Amino acid sequence: MTGKAQQLVFDLPHRSALGLEDFMLSPSNQAAVNVIDRWPAWPHPSMVLVGPEGSGKTHLASVWRDASAAEAIAAADLTDGKSLTEARTIVIEDADRSIGSERALFHLMNLAREQGGNLLITGRAPPGDWTVALPDLRSRLRACPVVQLGPPDEGLLGMVLVKLLHDRQLPATPAAVAYLSRHLDRSTAAALAVVEAIDKLLWDKPSEITRTVARRALAAIGKSDDGEA
Repeated sequence: MTGKAQQLVFDLPHRSALGLEDFMLSPSNQAAVNVIDRWPAWPHPSMVLVGPEGSGKTHLASVWRDASAAEAIAAADLTDGKSLTEARTIVIEDADRSIGSERALFHLMNLAREQGGNLLITGRAPPGDWTVALPDLRSRLRACPVVQLGPPDEGLLGMVLVKLLHDRQLPATPAAVAYLSRHLDRSTAAALAVVEAIDKLLWDKPSEITRTVARRALAAIGKSDDGEA
């Protein structure tokens, strides 16, 4: 054992993402992953996948899209006359933000029920919080099972940080990663921002990432450690 701080090596629990990059498992996403894995034995033809930004919604929807040969379409791009694909599976993304044609979405949900198809509808909040004018669609959406993704917990955020740092060949001490995980916002966007800040700080003088470097990186993105020693 040298005097140099031990490099961080995690035995990360990874799940094959069906041809995509590995999807990291944690208590915050395990229930949602289980539901995706149960397809096509879903309890309802239309499922709603809900989670905040950076929780893995898009990634998990892509996993299901690969497994089911589904088409993907933004809810804002739905138009009247939209029908099921030959595979009878569609991912409809960001339905909480805007729905181009509420009648089209209602029609697709009816077709999925009648023809044995499946829809995976994503949003940042549950359907009861969406702005939906068509009463029949509002009722139909609220009857759908909701699959909830929580924000990354501290453990998952640590895994994400390790992966992002490894991708840039930036070795970190366990203390530095634990410190960052405690003080960052719980999102992949925050993890990306701090890793980019670390990369810039060490660009001219590569070194191992210690808590001191981590503190400077947090300050660079406008975050404070609240005086933690």
